[in-house]
Amino acid sequence: MTAAMDESLFLGRPVFQDADIEQLHQEKGAGAAWQVAYARHGHKAALVARGSFAVAFSPRPGTTYLAVDRFARSTMCYRLEGNSFSYSGRADTLTKGEKPEIEPQALFDYFHFHVIPAPRTIFRNVWRLPAAHYALFEAGKLTVAPYWTPRFNELTQPSFSALREEFLHLLEEAVREQMSGQKVGCYLSGGTDSSTVAGMVRKVSGEAAETYSIGFEAEGYDEMAYARIAARHFGTHHHEYYVTPEDLVESIPKVAAYYDQPFGNSSALPGYCCARFGREDGIVHMLAGDGGDELFGGNSRYAKQKIFDAYGALPSMLRTGVLEPLVPVFNRIPGLSKAGSYVTQARVPMPQRLSLYGLLDRLGAEAVFPPALLASFDPSAPQQQEQAVWNEAGSSSLVNHMLAFDWRYTLADNDLPKVCGTAALAGVTVGFPLLDERLLDFSLKLPSSYKVKGFKLRWFFKEALRGFLPDEILVKKKHGFGLPFGVWVTRHEGLRRLAESSVRGLADRGLVRHEFIDTLLTRQLPAHPGYYGEMVWIMMMLEQWFRSRTGWMQAPPE
Repeated sequence: MTAAMDESLFLGRPVFQDADIEQLHQEKGAGAAWQVAYARHGHKAALVARGSFAVAFSPRPGTTYLAVDRFARSTMCYRLEGNSFSYSGRADTLTKGEKPEIEPQALFDYFHFHVIPAPRTIFRNVWRLPAAHYALFEAGKLTVAPYWTPRFNELTQPSFSALREEFLHLLEEAVREQMSGQKVGCYLSGGTDSSTVAGMVRKVSGEAAETYSIGFEAEGYDEMAYARIAARHFGTHHHEYYVTPEDLVESIPKVAAYYDQPFGNSSALPGYCCARFGREDGIVHMLAGDGGDELFGGNSRYAKQKIFDAYGALPSMLRTGVLEPLVPVFNRIPGLSKAGSYVTQARVPMPQRLSLYGLLDRLGAEAVFPPALLASFDPSAPQQQEQAVWNEAGSSSLVNHMLAFDWRYTLADNDLPKVCGTAALAGVTVGFPLLDERLLDFSLKLPSSYKVKGFKLRWFFKEALRGFLPDEILVKKKHGFGLPFGVWVTRHEGLRRLAESSVRGLADRGLVRHEFIDTLLTRQLPAHPGYYGEMVWIMMMLEQWFRSRTGWMQAPPE
C-alpha cells in the first residue's frame, strides 16, 4: 500500500448533526469527529454531516474510508492498482512521478457532456468519487456505493402558509451559517437565486451586502440591468465589471490549466472574472445562488419535458396508428414540422430525451473523431450511466426525477466545479446557501406541483419570496452569466487566433479530424456562432489543458 493509506485528508466545511460530534469537531478537529461518526454509523457516517466535505481516513488498521458530500462540493479521487490504494482531492496529483495515460472513453464523455462526470476521470485508472458516495477499501477489496439516494415524500395536504414560513426560516439559517459572522461577497447575476442570497445577507447581518456582477457588451447577453434592480432593492454595495475579449485571451489558459482534468463549461470564465473582482476588493468568501433551480423546479426543460410527457397519456391507437405514421408527412409540410418534431421527441424515453440534439449527436461522432480513436469509444456509455442515475431517484413524479438527475449532472459534475474551481483560482472560498441539506430535505417533501405548477416554473419559491424580491426579478426569464464567446470569436482577432490555434492543435494530436476543424471554422461557426461556438469552446479548453501539461501526458492508444 502507498503512503497515502496512512494519511488522513479532511476537506471542506462540514457541520455534524449529532451535537456531541459537532462539539468534538469544534474542540478537537475534523479527524476526531469523523472517527466517532464512523464508529457509530459505519459506512453511513457521511449521513450525519452536512455542508461541503470530502474525507479520507483509516477508521481501523487496514481499512480506508472515503466520502464526499451530497453534491460533491468538495471532491475526492482515488487510484487502485493491486493492493496499492491512494487518494487525493485532485485527480492529477495521483499521477505524479510518472507519465500518465489518458482514458479514451473520458474523451468521448467530455465531448458528450462538456465535462467528464464522475466516476471516470481523464486519467486511466484514476477515479472520482460521485456525489453522495462512499468508498471502503478493506482487505484488498474496494467497495464504492451511495450512502444517500434521493427519496421524495411529497406532502398530500400541504399548507402553503406553513411551508412558506418554514422555507423562509431555513433560508435565513442557511445564509447565516454560510456567513459565519464574517464579511462576505455575493455573486449577483440579477436572477432569482443570487438576488435572494444577497437580500438574505442584508436581512441576517443588518448591513449592506457586497455584490459583484459581470456584464458583456454584446446584445442579448448582458443582464446588468436586473443586477442593478436587485442591488437597489436591497441597498447593496454593488460592484460591476464588464468582461472583454481581451479578458478571455488572458484568462482562458489560466482557467484551463487550473482544473485537474479538462473542463468545458463556458461560464467558468465569467465566474472567474467575478471571483477575481471580489478578491481584488478584499473579499475572501463568496456566496453563490446555485441550487435554487434544481431544488425548486426553475429550469425551462422541466416544463418542456412535461409537454412531451403528455404524449404518453394519449390513446395508444392514436399514437401508433395515426400520429407516428404521419411524422414524415408533417416534416414535409411548412407549418407542421413542429408537430413532427414533437412526436419524434416525445417517443424517446427519459432520460435519453434530455440529451437529444446535443452537439456531438448533431455533428456525428464519425465526422468529429478519427476512425482509430472512434473505435476505442463506447458511444452508449454516457446513456447507460445516465439511465442508472435516473433509476436511482425514488419518485414517480417526472419533475422530481429530473431534479434528482440534475443534482448529479448539472450541479455535482458541472456548475459546482465551475464555481468552486474558479473561486479557488481567484483565491476565495465559496458557499452555497441554497444547497443547505435542510433546504434539500424540505424540497424532498414539497409537492412537485408546487415546483412546476402547470407550466409555471418554481411556483412555490417565487410565491414564498413575493414581497421580498423585486417583482421585475420574479417575472424575468432565466439567463445568468452567459458568455458571448461564439460572437466574439468571429470578431476579435486575438481570440480568434487563440481558438483556431487550439482546435487545430487538437487535430494535430490526432484527437479530432482535420476535415472537421476546417468545416467548423470556415462554414459552421461563421453561419451560427452562438451554436457552434460551444464546440469550439470545449475543444479549445481541452487543448489548453493539454498544453499546460506538455511533456507529461501520453496520448491515447491508437
